[in-house]
Amino acid sequence: MDVGPEAGMDGFFGRLNPDMCVVTAVADGERAGCLVGFASQCSIRPPRFCVWLSKANHTYRVARAAHHLAVHLLTRDQRDLAELFGGETGDKIDKFARLDSTEEYGGAVVLRDAAAWFVGTILHRTDGGDHVGFVLAPVRWGEGHGGSLFRLSDAAGIQAGHPVD
Repeated sequence: MDVGPEAGMDGFFGRLNPDMCVVTAVADGERAGCLVGFASQCSIRPPRFCVWLSKANHTYRVARAAHHLAVHLLTRDQRDLAELFGGETGDKIDKFARLDSTEEYGGAVVLRDAAAWFVGTILHRTDGGDHVGFVLAPVRWGEGHGGSLFRLSDAAGIQAGHPVD
């Protein structure tokens, strides 16, 4: 039984159901992407967005050397993309080889089938514990199709490509 100081936070965190997104990065000729549950707008003027990447995953290692990241919203009918980017690891497979609808903008891979996306310049990186926050300034964006967004509860049953330590 977990009796650490954060054990009582389960009642709070368990009530959250944030939108999930896929974050992609390119650096030194290597592409990576992962499903992310920790992400939010963090400034109105100027517009800023922060995504948190696990230090355990391949995307984080590529993002450390990247200048831009792309952030994609998925709809509930895009579970296949969520499973690919959340349930597989770039340490073992090339996730992008399974896709036929990607483009590169500013050194970031864009999934054209996403509900909405933006490419952001990385302004800051901040250590948050087992995740690192990447503060982004949007430089290019687009929208795809509509529909209800893919949320944390929709990701139930997707086993993470890397275990949570």
